[in-house]
Amino acid sequence: MLLSELAGTSEAVAADPARTVKVALLAGCLRRMQLAEVQVGTTFLSGEPRQRTIGVGYAALRGLPPPAAGPTLTLLEVDRALERLAGLSGSGSQVERRRTLAELMARATAPEQAFLARLLVGELRQGALEGVMVEAVARAATVPVSLVRRALMLRGNLGE
Repeated sequence: MLLSELAGTSEAVAADPARTVKVALLAGCLRRMQLAEVQVGTTFLSGEPRQRTIGVGYAALRGLPPPAAGPTLTLLEVDRALERLAGLSGSGSQVERRRTLAELMARATAPEQAFLARLLVGELRQGALEGVMVEAVARAATVPVSLVRRALMLRGNLGE
């Protein structure tokens, strides 16, 4: 799945105050994902990258490159880039972090850049808290919500 589709879903979810609409939009997006994308997509739509700590704050998001003309980034490519960012440490890591982030953002369209920036600093604010995402996952998987809640309780991570 392209990141643009996920970012569009996030915008639509943020724009509609109705919980039922949010659940329907999120479930529809999750259903369109390939199995390998579901964990990444679920965590992104929950407002937190799978890696949790990336080491990117507001200062790193200043002076971003111009946005890409069209969408090409996939969820898995973004996840791999965030994995690289999360793994950077030691001497020279700040320079490498800025370079990696700039490469990622240069491939992102303006809406994708806005989505990624909000995701990276923990400010997604789309009104899809864990309870809404649990319902969306259950609907997408066509299983009872109680099953998803139990799995979340046991695993501690909705993406997993």
